[in-house]
Amino acid sequence: MDVRDASALILLAGGTAALLLSALALLVLPGPYQRLHALAPATVLGVPLVCLALAVDAGPGRAAVKLLVVAALVAVSGPVVTIAIGRTVHEERAAATDRAASTGQEPPA
Repeated sequence: MDVRDASALILLAGGTAALLLSALALLVLPGPYQRLHALAPATVLGVPLVCLALAVDAGPGRAAVKLLVVAALVAVSGPVVTIAIGRTVHEERAAATDRAASTGQEPPA
């Protein structure tokens, strides 16, 4: 095993660990906002590390460049998507609270 294989293995293990811990956090955390926070390591750390490991394993060439572009796009777009989902959840909860207040019911938890 040479240095390139060892570094690819270390990057792959780190990315896989981040993805598995994020998936476990999704099962454990109770609310939508906490679950959104649990997805952050998967999008910012997990997927880019896996793509970087695959790029290192592929060696120099087009495949490595494509994998690095995918890693960069996921790392940049992940927080943007998280913010959009958070805003949607907030607006839905506000609308449900307003509907409950107008009908005299309890607002949703």
